[in-house]
Amino acid sequence: MNALSTSDGVRGALSKPTVRLLLAVAVVAACIAVRLPKWHTESVDYQVFLQAWYHYIADHGGLRALDDPGFADYNVPYLYLLVGLTHLPVSALTGIKAISVAFDLLQAFFVFKLVALRFPGRSAWQPFAAALLAVLLPTVAANSGWWAQADSIYTSFVVAGVYFVLRHRPWWACTMLGLAFAFKLQTVFVFPFLLVMVVTRQVKWQSLLAIPAVYLALDVPALLVGADPVQLLTVYSRQTGTYQSLALNAPSLYHFVGKPGSAETADLIRSVGVVSAAAVVLALTALAVFSRTGRRTARRASTGASLTPNQVLLTALASAVTVPMLLPSMHDRYFYVVDVLSLVVAFQLPRRLWYVPILAQAASMASYLPFLYYELPNHYKKYAWSANEWRLISGLMILAALAVLTAAVLEYRRGPAEPAPAAPAPAHDPDRPPAEPALSS
Repeated sequence: MNALSTSDGVRGALSKPTVRLLLAVAVVAACIAVRLPKWHTESVDYQVFLQAWYHYIADHGGLRALDDPGFADYNVPYLYLLVGLTHLPVSALTGIKAISVAFDLLQAFFVFKLVALRFPGRSAWQPFAAALLAVLLPTVAANSGWWAQADSIYTSFVVAGVYFVLRHRPWWACTMLGLAFAFKLQTVFVFPFLLVMVVTRQVKWQSLLAIPAVYLALDVPALLVGADPVQLLTVYSRQTGTYQSLALNAPSLYHFVGKPGSAETADLIRSVGVVSAAAVVLALTALAVFSRTGRRTARRASTGASLTPNQVLLTALASAVTVPMLLPSMHDRYFYVVDVLSLVVAFQLPRRLWYVPILAQAASMASYLPFLYYELPNHYKKYAWSANEWRLISGLMILAALAVLTAAVLEYRRGPAEPAPAAPAPAHDPDRPPAEPALSS
């Protein structure tokens, strides 16, 4: 009885607005606290790129500097943020890191919202726990507070897109993914997820128009100050040819491939990788369409949701982990979406996939370390992993990918999702939440 009374007391306290506000403040405070120790550290990326971009903008009239955005290899939406910084009384380092931390918090907010779909009610503690863990993840904290990188910007919009898919808001979902794509090309890692959502009628195909619309709308300020539209539209195509190595500190399959003996062999390996990624995309789509869920969905008019939350989340994570695993020339930070979405999936399926974010964090953080400790001008590198160590690191991410893909296959084969409410799952099975009524689109 005492345990039940304590549990009831905790749930009652969590339902109070004041307590919920204090918990939100605690998440923000924790986010800032873990980033402070490395706040004044200047990473190589900051020294070579970000700082130079900031000063170029400041020295060339702010927004007017974007009449030729070729001084940077990021798309203009991020440069708009740097333009805003030049008008604020803060240092470049503080401002750049503060932007990323602000999106860390936005990312945590949508993690909260996703987990709240799994654990509804104002008395649930799991959404707050997920938001706290989201800001404390080592790769997330290091990415913004140490490295001054901005992967939380596009990832926060990706997570928001997944949330709106689950809420059956296709236009909002595609708008969020359009924002993500406008900031970073790496958003394409979840485009296979979007394809599955379209073919299963979870997302209306018309709503895909929001993605190019958002991208083009964000180019307008740069166009107004004289930027070349061709240069703006081809910024990502120029990025794809920058690096030629098969693996750039990414925990991918390419650490198990021997060093190519010739340029022709390297090109062949790259082609095989691209074809393999395309094959996985097609297989993932076929799994959704031709499984029992997919067949019934394909025949049914779009009158309600066709996929379960488990299927949606696992498809998103499977897309995010397999595409960079198979594509060549991936960077250390390209599994960032996996780091975040694996946390959400662990809350969604705690019994089966609780260990996946641990594997992802171990692999991603180990991949970060060589660059985080890389120092100029003497090119000092504290962590220089051997080939066998890289295979071990990559093996951790491969295990995470296999676990996610296996879970996705099993979920698609468990049975079709019906638009009508279903009976609650047994209380002893935490991986099968009660079915929710279909939400209007």
